[in-house]
Amino acid sequence: MNKYSILVVDDEKEIRDGIEIYLKNEGMAVIKAQDGIEAIEKLNKHVIHLIILDIMMPRLDGIATTFKIREEKNIPIIILSAKSEDIDKILGLQIGADDYVTKPFNPLELIARVKSQLRRYVTLGVYKEIEKVINLNGLTLDESAKEVTVDGEFVKLTPTEYKIVELLMKNAGRVFSINEIYERVWKEPCFNAENTVAVHIRKIREKIEINPKQPRYLKVVWGIGYKIEK
Repeated sequence: MNKYSILVVDDEKEIRDGIEIYLKNEGMAVIKAQDGIEAIEKLNKHVIHLIILDIMMPRLDGIATTFKIREEKNIPIIILSAKSEDIDKILGLQIGADDYVTKPFNPLELIARVKSQLRRYVTLGVYKEIEKVINLNGLTLDESAKEVTVDGEFVKLTPTEYKIVELLMKNAGRVFSINEIYERVWKEPCFNAENTVAVHIRKIREKIEINPKQPRYLKVVWGIGYKIEK
């Protein structure tokens, strides 16, 4: 199984840490949150393939969190519920959760359900759609929608600016020279393109950076070119 990222949401640290051990033993990456609000923040900053979500949590419970996630995303959600929470469990399934596990649970059963949901997700082809979303520390590129967001906020880019961002994000960490950027984006041989590329880079920074003079994402490597950090 590929290295999927699982978001584990529970207000009890022992449960989060225990689930993490079993998931990591299966080769999965784990991101943890202690309530619904933190879960949504993590969801906006990372590529997540499945969510394990407790019902009873402070600030934003599992039902409200499921409802909010389903407004935008179709990621599989497995609810963790105590036996006394049957009504909430049913409500969770009605508003979009995919499965549930009753506490106290057998970790091996939970892992089996996680694998089952991931297989179904891949079979339906939704996973391929997710793979077209690149998220780098809050900077997100959605290839299907041809959109870029920063911390969930839509960034209005021109087609050329988008292509530059797409090139750099798909090759995060790699430095591209001005010539390479021009030839790949403009699709023609480079000739005195320094000004053209530099102007576009400046405009992109103004749109995606909080402080363009101290960029968080789009970095210059002096004498070589530009890159977007991993």
